Amino acid sequence: MRILVAGASGMVGQGVVQACMDAPGITRLATLARRPSMRVANRWTDQPVNAVEEIVAADFQNLAMVEAQLSGFDACFYCAGAAPIGTQEAEYRRVTVEVTCHVARILGAHNPALRFLYVSGLGADPRSRLMPMRIKGEAELALAALPIRSICLRPGGIQPVQGVRSPHPVLAMFYRVGGPLMGLGLPLMPGLLTSTSRLGRAMLALARMPEPPAFVENRSINELGSSGAAL
Repeated sequence: MRILVAGASGMVGQGVVQACMDAPGITRLATLARRPSMRVANRWTDQPVNAVEEIVAADFQNLAMVEAQLSGFDACFYCAGAAPIGTQEAEYRRVTVEVTCHVARILGAHNPALRFLYVSGLGADPRSRLMPMRIKGEAELALAALPIRSICLRPGGIQPVQGVRSPHPVLAMFYRVGGPLMGLGLPLMPGLLTSTSRLGRAMLALARMPEPPAFVENRSINELGSSGAAL
């Protein structure tokens, strides 16, 4: 498989890249990020640095300079997005809906058989009273209207594991304290909690599945991402 991970510098993206590097059968692995990610180059030292191809675009709404590099992929794991804490609604909608759909359109034009796996969120619903979940629901609807095969994953709380950390200072502090507790709670609440490694393995399993579902809830993410399920 040939996989592009968008948003690889974020917490979720880091975990997904790691899952891809650990999986067999990946013949091309590239990241699309707004800045070079030394973390990708330095964190997984058991893999050659050139195992990951980096595509850097400071503005995902202007991909003209890197468009030639965006062909030849079987799947895009879209992990990019704005932090729900501290982001105004207009900006959150722009990043979550407009930017996501723009990238999906560009990739679909260059990769007609592409599967676009989008990290949405638990409770995503365009009718939700919660701003992040309402806008995530709008993004799901917008992706479904595009001429591209989209798969929306709806994780709840995501525990960073295997050295993954959030680049956002406030969230990083939260996960330093809450991460271990999330790990203890995951077996008790499989419908509400998951981890970065399980999410990454679930995306791999869905990318390989002959007929994947359009929406994947947290419990199914854990089932698909359990050890060995994506191999």
